[in-house]
Amino acid sequence: MFAMEPGVLGPNLRQLGASLRDLSAIVVVSPHWQTMGIRVAGVARPATIHDFGGFPAPLYALKYEPPGAPALAADIVGMLAEAGMPATIDPQRGLDHGAWVPLQYLKPSADVPVLQVSLPRDMDVEGALRLGQVLAPLRDRGVLIVGSGSLTHNLYEFRSHVRDPEYAQEFADWIAAAIARRDDAALVQYRARAPHAERAHPTQEHYLPLLVAAGASSPDESRSLIRGGMTYGVLSMDSFGFGLDGNAMKQAA
Repeated sequence: MFAMEPGVLGPNLRQLGASLRDLSAIVVVSPHWQTMGIRVAGVARPATIHDFGGFPAPLYALKYEPPGAPALAADIVGMLAEAGMPATIDPQRGLDHGAWVPLQYLKPSADVPVLQVSLPRDMDVEGALRLGQVLAPLRDRGVLIVGSGSLTHNLYEFRSHVRDPEYAQEFADWIAAAIARRDDAALVQYRARAPHAERAHPTQEHYLPLLVAAGASSPDESRSLIRGGMTYGVLSMDSFGFGLDGNAMKQAA
């Protein structure tokens, strides 16, 4: 429902996106495209995938239709192969809601080419960080790398009455502090070190894209919180910017 309920994060992404000029492409890693091995979307015109059910009809009418980037997809497959992470091109894959929903705020004009890189089903935290490190050189070519997940993601508690929802904020605050001090080791070891980690993420797929984004960053660049608030009491929408313009981040705080 973020697509129709912008809340705190939507306007902040819109302000941030307005400052992101001269992008050559956007690469998104989303938990909603999990595959055996790594797949890279090579379609010229990615369709909008409504990969969800039981929501209001207007949500299914929304479309986000940027151009794709088949040549870039082929380059990414080559980069991954050189790093010992074999990948294949998917010639049909469109954009799942982990990609098009935030991008409709970040780049509403849909004029920047977009492609997705899948999240392997057996990928662990170390592998997600490594994937980001391999993709990092794309940034020198003007490519924005987006890890799209959810800072907390316990859907059972989203549907239930939770007596102690403050646990979600405690987890989100711990992650924000680890990012601020550039402690990628803590982010990798979050399961053992973060408060309420398994409760915040009963499964890891919605956390792993954060490690992809962190892996694509460099140690000396800025890391900033993009405030998103807490929706439905337990779903943190906070996001993070790596190496983004300081003035833009202040506006989006």
